[in-house]
Amino acid sequence: MKSKKHLSKLSMDKSILFDKMDEYKVHDIRWKEGRAFSLVFYGGEELSDITKTAYNKFFTENALNPSAFPSLKNFENEVVSMVSNHLKGGDDVVGNMTSGGTESILMAVKTAREWAKKNKPDVKIPEMIMPISAHPAFNKACHYFGIKLVPAKLDSNYRVDLEDIKTKINANTILLVGSAPNYPYGVIDPIKNLSELAIENNLLLHVDGCVGGFVLPFLEKLGKSVPKFCFDLEGVTSLSVDLHKYAYAAKGASVILYKNKELRRHQFFVTTDWPGGLYGSPTVLGTRPGGAIAAAWAILNFLGEEGYLKLIGEIEETTKEFIKRIKEIDDIKLVVEPAMSVLSIKSDTIDIFEVNDVLQQRGWHLDGQQSPDSIHFTITHAHGAIIDEFFKDLQDAVEIARKLNTKLSGIKSGFQKTLLKSMPSKMVSKIIDKESQKVGTEDERTGKMAPMYGMMASIKNNEDKEMMVLNALDNLFSAKKNFKVGESL
Repeated sequence: MKSKKHLSKLSMDKSILFDKMDEYKVHDIRWKEGRAFSLVFYGGEELSDITKTAYNKFFTENALNPSAFPSLKNFENEVVSMVSNHLKGGDDVVGNMTSGGTESILMAVKTAREWAKKNKPDVKIPEMIMPISAHPAFNKACHYFGIKLVPAKLDSNYRVDLEDIKTKINANTILLVGSAPNYPYGVIDPIKNLSELAIENNLLLHVDGCVGGFVLPFLEKLGKSVPKFCFDLEGVTSLSVDLHKYAYAAKGASVILYKNKELRRHQFFVTTDWPGGLYGSPTVLGTRPGGAIAAAWAILNFLGEEGYLKLIGEIEETTKEFIKRIKEIDDIKLVVEPAMSVLSIKSDTIDIFEVNDVLQQRGWHLDGQQSPDSIHFTITHAHGAIIDEFFKDLQDAVEIARKLNTKLSGIKSGFQKTLLKSMPSKMVSKIIDKESQKVGTEDERTGKMAPMYGMMASIKNNEDKEMMVLNALDNLFSAKKNFKVGESL
């Protein structure tokens, strides 16, 4: 049985404490060196210092009660106003800050459910239609709030298929979803058409701009053609945009915007019969860290339009260079031409996950994707300095994958798939359970991902896939060893 960590009986000396923290950190991805293509958005030391200083000024303050800290209320209101204007919102558009894109999306879906109770009282099981490429936070929201999720397929350009959506709208539909852009492929759904469908059918429309909604208006100002996706479309009723991504704010900072106050009121939670007093909460969280709100206000004001245009212009040039060099390498290609600095690559001839494994082993962090099998890039300011180094490793990874991509490899892969498909479902479940217990037990950055994705592609039962992921989560969030003070990690 695994031992668990216990609170030390003695206080720990500060030098030992911080040395131990550094020991824990030694295997983390080296994001300052541009090695991470997700998770961290690094704009350089100057921007980092601005956000750290602003965060620390309000490190202890709690935005739970605006009357206690009117500074935070002012910061939040000004951030929401700046972001609203940036996204072409008029005087009626309102919103709140949240802890991240997931909370913003949860709020939009919860708001739609409450709106439907008032405006579509005959609906007993509300339905939400979203493209299969939309963020899993929408799946989570439906799970939490008792809404039926209706997935819509994609067209040949990896945008949501409008005809498929039209066939799925019914009397129970309350909300449509589109992405600007979607995370897996970096393309923008046809929001203008979704807006028209929403108006025609008296539905709400949420636009998920979490990953790129802040960037796209700046690209438009820099002369790039950007499809409409903001509040200048009549049917757009809510929009989420993260500031801790391409606005380079401190985590966690996102904004959820609504077309008007009447709609936003469905987001709020109020209870009046608690002995502790009247309680009202604008978003999911009760306690809200003041530092994240203050840091977002600080970076938006520090950079301003001038600073963001320069920063995003440089990222656009880096993205163009990445795309150019990707197209020069045989055996890999873009999944689709992206709308901005979010893209993915695939291969028709080699195992793209073997490519990713080599890159991971060389210290790069990229995400593997499915449908199609691909590798995902979120290009940021930090990647402008590592282009030559990265593409040398990418070229090497492709060559290594070519050597692995022998007939024997193909036979092995085909045998695995055929074997799994031919086995009784209970036997497959046992195999998956046993194998998935290993996932997450080693260093995730250097562990082999290709075999896991290969197995996932062979499994048709969603319950088995979910079990594999649940086992991985169990392993990742379990204490591996009971460390003691002064003990080497």
